[in-house]
Amino acid sequence: MKPSALIDTRVIYCGDNLDQLAKLPDACVDLIYIDPPFNSNRNYEVFWGETKEKRSFEDRHASSQAYIEFMRPRCVQLARVLKPTGSFYYHCDWHASHYIKVMLDQLFGENCFLNEIVWKRSDAHNDATLQFPVVSDSIFLYSGGGKYTFVPQHVGYPTKTLKEWYLWLEFPDGTTRRMTKDEIATQVIQPGARRFNTADLSAPAGGGMAAINAKTGKPNGWYIYKGYQPPGRGWRHEPERMAENDRKGLLLFPPDKSGRIMFKRYLDEQQGPVLGNVWTDIDQLRANDAERLGYPTQKPLALLDRIIKASSKENDIVLDAFCGCGTALVAAQKLKRQWIGIDVSPTACRVMAKRLRDICGLREGVLPWQDGHGFIVLDLPWSEEKLRKLPPFEFENWAVIALGGIPNKVQVGDMGIDGRIYPVSASPDKKTKATGHLEFMDVWYPVQVKQKDKVGRPDIDSFEAMMTRSDRTKGFFVSFDYSSDAMREIGAFFKKSGKVIVPLTVREILDEQIAQKLA
Repeated sequence: MKPSALIDTRVIYCGDNLDQLAKLPDACVDLIYIDPPFNSNRNYEVFWGETKEKRSFEDRHASSQAYIEFMRPRCVQLARVLKPTGSFYYHCDWHASHYIKVMLDQLFGENCFLNEIVWKRSDAHNDATLQFPVVSDSIFLYSGGGKYTFVPQHVGYPTKTLKEWYLWLEFPDGTTRRMTKDEIATQVIQPGARRFNTADLSAPAGGGMAAINAKTGKPNGWYIYKGYQPPGRGWRHEPERMAENDRKGLLLFPPDKSGRIMFKRYLDEQQGPVLGNVWTDIDQLRANDAERLGYPTQKPLALLDRIIKASSKENDIVLDAFCGCGTALVAAQKLKRQWIGIDVSPTACRVMAKRLRDICGLREGVLPWQDGHGFIVLDLPWSEEKLRKLPPFEFENWAVIALGGIPNKVQVGDMGIDGRIYPVSASPDKKTKATGHLEFMDVWYPVQVKQKDKVGRPDIDSFEAMMTRSDRTKGFFVSFDYSSDAMREIGAFFKKSGKVIVPLTVREILDEQIAQKLA
């Protein structure tokens, strides 16, 4: 992929998208997809798969008006950075979709509205608050006002079509036969066989090849091909085309010379029906799906893959201003698009960075990014002042990840463990169902994080109790500073038990002065 000459791409920005979007030039993005928090008045418990973070957040606003007031200035900026030839997708649900549609009509123009896509995101379920349970999301599609990119998408044939139309098999040796009833019912096909249906090659009635030739008094398509006489209307194709299709093996000859020659249409060469605006063929992410991170509003990679294929070309720039766990960025990278991601959560930015490294094989860092083979994450909160303002769960995850550890999956009832550090010598085997952590033959060190100006002795006492219960020989404690009582207790604990507590300050982590203490 070639980098853009207009803006930096393959960049994840950490921060408020309103601030970052204002820095982008006008008309610089080819495709925008956003999946902002819905105005759904619900709390979500979020489990990030890669980092095992459980993050609670509220995606609700005081009212629909407050939600629109939050989204409007952001959509103003998104409309500004979209190219006239670009496309904009807004993913939402029923709680605020009607208000969103009105807002987008005002910003983009009613004439730029292209589609409301309905995605069936879940199975039917009981809902005490609704007469008809909601199983779908809406995705509003707008153009930038010019001649936009659109590549029609095709879907597979329904089972009914396959069972009623594609009834023939062709084997590697060139022989053919019609399927049995059992094969049609079960759709179990012999390996190596190609399915096909047939089209009648007799000429259509009333014109074309069926028209009567004034000189011969017969239809224009009247000729005998390899001893097969045409029906009363003649053959649909001229002799030359008939012979060419025969050479390609596309003709199915009947056993009776008076029968009709048929044309083969192979199933594996058909695109399938054109996709409409109701999408039922992309399933929601299930608990056992490999790509699932546990994030409740995570969208399937197939959904973003379809959107990007339909509305962009290779090397086009894709922007997701509410990245979440980064599915749009992964899809864009796999499809050879340039991309920009924005999210306010530092932990989310680290999660999507890990996905890009693990799934796409991209390297992270300035040098790989400058060489065109990597990406960078910018504006992470690397100052004490910014870290003090982070929500507690964000601060805990920042600290654990900075130490090279894995944040704990459980926040409530975590027994004083905010994360675990696994030594390099420990070899990961598999995850246990009970804890969600990797089994390392019990080789791990606990991490406790306190977003305090000064940790006191009671905090150290609690950590010591956890280490004793868990029979840990070494543990790490992170805070901004420690009282003299806390430091004395750490020393006394070592003399009494031989167990080591390593106190680390935020400043030491920021200044990268922790290598010896982690050894």
